[in-house]
Amino acid sequence: MAGLRRAADRVRWYVHELSGEAVYDKYVAHTRSCDPAAEVMTRREFERSRMDAREADPREGFRCC
Repeated sequence: MAGLRRAADRVRWYVHELSGEAVYDKYVAHTRSCDPAAEVMTRREFERSRMDAREADPREGFRCC
C-alpha cells in the first residue's frame, strides 16, 4: 500500500511539473523568501504576465515552425 501511495505521489508531482503549475508555486516561494512584505501577484496575474512575455519574445514560444 505504501508503494502505491509513493507511486501516486510521484505521478502527481510529475503532472504538476509538466503542466506548469509548479512555476507559480516557485515564484511565490522565491518572492516571499526575498521580501516577505512584497505583494505577490495572483495566479491569474502571473499567468497573464508569462503569456505577455512569451508573445513579446518569439524565442520563448508560440512558433509556427
